[in-house]
Amino acid sequence: MTVSRPVPAARAPRKAATDPAADDALQLGELSGHLGYALKRAQLRIFEDFLRCVAPLQLTPAQFSVLLLLDKNPGRNQTEIANTLGILRPNFVAMLDGLESRELCVRVRSTNDRRSHILMLTDKGRAVLARAKKLVATKHEARLNELLGPANRAALLEMLAKIATEF
Repeated sequence: MTVSRPVPAARAPRKAATDPAADDALQLGELSGHLGYALKRAQLRIFEDFLRCVAPLQLTPAQFSVLLLLDKNPGRNQTEIANTLGILRPNFVAMLDGLESRELCVRVRSTNDRRSHILMLTDKGRAVLARAKKLVATKHEARLNELLGPANRAALLEMLAKIATEF
């Protein structure tokens, strides 16, 4: 009895080792050992995947983070939210303008300090956040969990938290 094996897909012909174009990838050298470079490259890939996952909702990772914080901290002022997320004030104001124009949140002048605005999610904002959380959990985070495994995921989160708080 003969067993048929799947025929591998055709590959592009390999360039000869003597062809200088065969090694056209840049050599990273010591850059590949720099933690900051590795973190940035990983962040870019993670953000690309996040954006694909929530594309129907048109949310950036920063906007998603703001909506999450507003959900858990209703009535906090915009300075507290921006500082917690490390977003510069001018960038945060522009982001809030966009979220407000989409009717996902509202700014209300504080009754305690008229110079300050408190932030609240709207019903639409809560609905969009619920959809985003589901997409992120079932697609984005699920892929990361599959790639890393539970123990590595927990270890990575611990290491990143250590860098963020102690470095």
